[in-house]
Amino acid sequence: MKNVGITACSNGLKKESAPNYRRLIQTLQDFGCNVKESSCIFEKDSPFSGSGEQRACQLMKLFSDNETEEIYDVSGGDMANQVLDLLDYNKIAKSKATFWGYSDLTTVINALYTATGKSSVLYQIRNIVSEYGKLQQRRYLNRDELFNISYSFIQGSYTEGVVVGGNIRCFLKLAGTKYFPSLEGKILLLEGLGGQVPQMVTYLSQLKQLGAFKKVNGILLGTFTKMEENDCKPNMEELVKLYAGESIPIIKTPDIGHNSNAKAIKIGEKHIFKI
Repeated sequence: MKNVGITACSNGLKKESAPNYRRLIQTLQDFGCNVKESSCIFEKDSPFSGSGEQRACQLMKLFSDNETEEIYDVSGGDMANQVLDLLDYNKIAKSKATFWGYSDLTTVINALYTATGKSSVLYQIRNIVSEYGKLQQRRYLNRDELFNISYSFIQGSYTEGVVVGGNIRCFLKLAGTKYFPSLEGKILLLEGLGGQVPQMVTYLSQLKQLGAFKKVNGILLGTFTKMEENDCKPNMEELVKLYAGESIPIIKTPDIGHNSNAKAIKIGEKHIFKI
């Protein structure tokens, strides 16, 4: 039996999502998981599922449980970085548990890597009860399939390095803080939900001003939902080439992002990409 935890470090789930959440719990139990639920999951008369201290405490409770193997954060939104100063990174470093989350949890995932060297999984566990539920359940049970992403090179033909990053907006919340990972020799993963060309120009300008494109070994682009839905011009690939230059390897994958059919990737682990 696998011991897993469920929590929400960002915005609490809305109460109307409770039936889907219960399906998630039941599905995990059907897979033989012993599910331990945080007390901070749903909104409590505000976007908060609890105070920053309460949400951090619930996450630490799961990391401190010697039986916990995987921790699934079911939230997203804006507030996950509130917990960063409230976590015990020494205890987390000793924990065998692996953290899973996406979107706003990009902040937690990269902070965990920076502070402890631990890798985490960029993936939303609620995908297994989405419209692609059957597909995602099969992937959940077959981890090789879950982590096997397809990709193509926009420029270059080979790159390797530890992958950092995630959601571009949320990753940049860490800039200037002690939780922002070193970018030297890394592969920078970028994906996005909202935002169109003006927002992407802002984010890419900030990354350039941080010296990111002179430090990383390559850039991995996931999906950019609103940009692609609106067929924005220039598109994200064109914008990244403009800001990063012609010498840096740039890779595109349709498998990482906010779509409910997305696959998973380990942040904080070395990956090799080649033609």
